[in-house]
Formats: sequence, structure tokens, C-alpha cells
Amino acid sequence: MKSNSMRRRLLSTVFMLGLAVAALPSHAQAAGKRKVIIDDDIGGPRAAQLMAIQSPDVEVLGITIVSGSTWRDENIAHALRTLEVIGRSDIPVVPGSTFPLLNTQEATRRWEALYGKLVYKGAWMDEKWPDGTIQSQPNYHAHDVVPQLPEGMPHTKASNEIAANFMIRKVHEFPGQVTILATGPMTNVALAISLDPSFAEAAKEIVYMGGSLNPHQVLPSKSAEQFAREYINTPRLEFNFRWDPEAAKIVLRAPWKRIVMVPADPSTATELSARLLNDMTRSGTPLAQMVKKVTETGFPLWDELATAVWLDPALISKSDQLFVSIDTDFGAGYGNTLSWPAAYAPAGLIASPTTVVREVNVPAFEKLMIKLMNLPTPAAR
Repeated sequence: MKSNSMRRRLLSTVFMLGLAVAALPSHAQAAGKRKVIIDDDIGGPRAAQLMAIQSPDVEVLGITIVSGSTWRDENIAHALRTLEVIGRSDIPVVPGSTFPLLNTQEATRRWEALYGKLVYKGAWMDEKWPDGTIQSQPNYHAHDVVPQLPEGMPHTKASNEIAANFMIRKVHEFPGQVTILATGPMTNVALAISLDPSFAEAAKEIVYMGGSLNPHQVLPSKSAEQFAREYINTPRLEFNFRWDPEAAKIVLRAPWKRIVMVPADPSTATELSARLLNDMTRSGTPLAQMVKKVTETGFPLWDELATAVWLDPALISKSDQLFVSIDTDFGAGYGNTLSWPAAYAPAGLIASPTTVVREVNVPAFEKLMIKLMNLPTPAAR
């Protein structure tokens, strides 16, 4: 009898503790989680952002939006609608920069007239690819137009705050705890650094997808061959850096505690195949249904890699420590990635050592994606 009485008291105590935890404000429950701001040119419901949101030990403080692959306002609509579908509209979507710091569409046209056509120009793709492609043809429109979204139009609104200010406020609210996960052009991050010189030092780290060193085609598929054309003749040219080279240079010169670079190189061993998409969406949750409905297969997993190696650094199978910068002279190399090992770096270079991801464990990476993308969402409970 005494044993049963003690057991009942213990169960009662555990139950009351559970109620107490549930009654805590959400910020108190999230206190022990890894904090991240996702800065992205989100062009649809993408696994890169959803992986972080779905990770049980991560608190996404906000998604800051920048132009790049598509225009900022369209990207905001995609982010808002994605969060609505998965029941996470508590995460703020914060508008950032519509245009690069200096680069323009007209300047890009002038550059192309001198040095040849760029394979990819993001929101500036105002003509079809000159060669055959299996990719969707560009849907060019003005920066203030938001076309009908395949996942549906959002009902919620973006934050009234500006992305750079939001970033600054959050890194000072949680000094040394906030990761900046930058998977688009770096305009917003550069503006935060320019407004607050202590911003980079106050953050925990920056993990970014951008730049290119010497990628080669790895997979035998037709889609892999299509994407290889972007770096066969221009191995140092990558879209995120090329959209806003000046912003990237500001970010790379800042005194971050830690920098992790995920260039185009490891992405060539990855592909969002029909099989992988099927495995990622087999749960049938609202998240899975949305992703399966709107996702185009055949693309390398650029941004997903950046998210994955932040979530689990053990996925990195090969990396280098390099100093990284960018060519901002308006010549043939405008936007090209520059890199040096420590012994060869220029004497006057202002840059911090960077962990450059060269290769990842692809099977383990895919396994992580499948696991996170199939977890329940608030909307599905």
C-alpha cells in the first residue's frame, strides 16, 4: 500500500510539473533551444527553411526576406503562406531589401554586353535561356508584383519592422546566441553590419550558402548536367554573391566569431529527385502535402545543405580553413569568389578565417531531411 501511495504521489508530481511547463510562456520554453534568424530569398515552400522550423531543438526567431531568385514582395508572400499552412504564423516574416546595394539590372545588362551572358540572374531573368533546358522558364515581372502563388495567397501580414533592424535587435537581445543562417544574397546582413558595427560580434556565428570554388558534376543525371553549365567555364561565379557583390564583401569583412561557408561545390553531389521528394513527404501532413504539390524536382540542394550542416556539423565530410573575399571591380570577374589558405592570403586582407564546406555525407544528409520534413506540424495535430 505504501508503495502504491508513493507511486501515486510521484505521478501526481510529474503531472503537475508537466502542466507547469506547458503553462510557461513560449519564450521560456524555448530558452534552451538554438536560436537562428533565417535570411533568405525564399521562392516557395522550401525544405531549407522548413528543416530548421521542424527541428525540435531550434527556435527560429524570424525569417528575414531579401530579393534574389525572386523579388522580395513575392518572397514575403511565399514565407507567410508557408507558415500559415504549417501552423507557425508565430514566426515573424520581416521585409528586407528589394534591391542590391549597388548592382542593378541595367548594370548587369552592360556587363553581359562586355563579358557574355550569365546563366542565371534570378529576378532579373527577363528572357529565356539561350540553350535547351529542363528547368522552368523564368516568370519575369516587376518588383512590386506578387503573382498568384501555387500554394495559395497568404492571409497574414509581414512585420512592420525592417530586416536589418530586426537582426540587430535580436542579436543584442540574445548576445552570443543567435546564428544568422543566410541562404540568399547578403544585402540584409550587410545593412545590419553597416547600421551597427557591433552586430557581427554580438551574433554567435554566420552560416551562409554562397560563393563557388571549383565545383564539378558528380551525379550522372540530365538535370545535374544542366546545372553543370553554370560552373564549367566560370567556376568562381555563384548567384548569391553575383546578385549583390558589395554586400557580400561587407559581410565577409565583418568580425564574426565563426563563419561557415557552404559554396556551390558540395551541392553537385545532391539532387532533389522524385524518390527523395516522395520520402520527404510520405507523412501526409499539411507541410508534406504543400511541399509535394509545389516542389519542382531535379534541383541541387544548395540552401538545404547550409541548413543541414548548421543543424548537424557531423554531416561535413571534408572542409578547409580559408580566407574568403569577393571581386567587386566591375570587370570580367565581378562577383567572383576569391579565396586563400592562411599562408597565401594578401597582407592587407580584412577577413576572418572561414570553415569552407567541400563535401558532405549525402546519405546522412538525405536521412536528416526525410526525418525533419515528416515530423508533425502544429496544423496537423
